[in-house]
Amino acid sequence: MTQPALSPQRTALNLAASGVPVLPLRRGKVPFGNCPTCTDNACGGRPNMKVPGPCRCPAPCHGWAAATTDPAVIVSPAWAAAWRQAVCVAYHPGGAGLTVVDLDDADAIAWARTSLPATQTVPTTRGEHWIYRGVMTSRNAVRPGVDIKSTMAYARWLGPGTGTVTALPGAVCALAAKEPSPAPKAQQTLPGPLQGGQGECPHRTPAYLARGIAMAEQRITEASSAVHATVYRTFLAVLSRHGRCGCLTDAYVARLFTAAQSKGETARHCADAWTNARTTLGL
Repeated sequence: MTQPALSPQRTALNLAASGVPVLPLRRGKVPFGNCPTCTDNACGGRPNMKVPGPCRCPAPCHGWAAATTDPAVIVSPAWAAAWRQAVCVAYHPGGAGLTVVDLDDADAIAWARTSLPATQTVPTTRGEHWIYRGVMTSRNAVRPGVDIKSTMAYARWLGPGTGTVTALPGAVCALAAKEPSPAPKAQQTLPGPLQGGQGECPHRTPAYLARGIAMAEQRITEASSAVHATVYRTFLAVLSRHGRCGCLTDAYVARLFTAAQSKGETARHCADAWTNARTTLGL
């Protein structure tokens, strides 16, 4: 007899018991938005799962950084409303000591079968997740249709899949070592004159730029409609202000792409929006 499907909360508890940090996903398969106290990271943020930093919010705020293995948190009243609205469960691969190679289409799967060692595979809506044992930096669009999800990222839980998890291969690490095509290289000075005059950076302090990026992330994650347009306009605004002085590093760009993907945008959509914004501004 077919067993009834487990609720998202029960699935989360089972995963947490095996040491996998979990969080709920709402409609659109994206994390729940920050609560009013944490809006725009006014609380100071939650930089990573193991060291929460200044934020002690009991709600599932801050996306992947809210992932937990604590059953008391998972069943807490602060998470109850989220579970009632949740459509599925996500997990933090890096927190579980894992790396997920997200293959988005048939071409990406064909490439992986000839380029990467066999490991546990999980079917997705359009492709497959290949799961390896080991942790690395997450990076999107490392090649067409391929994203890497490990630290500071989340992946949907789609079941245990088939096969045995094997060690993270150097071939995957090498992919992340390459600069993704849509993002400017770290510390790269983009074409065009400086806006500050006399060669001075117009941002005055690093906190000014960091605040601008945080606001851009919030604008994207709070969009309730017209997400494509919001992402493009936000990219355009960031580039128009910060795109000519060389301060807009790959790390900042990755944060914007991650925010867009948390709203359901694909890596390819992010790359196209970024390229179009740069073209519009002549960068």
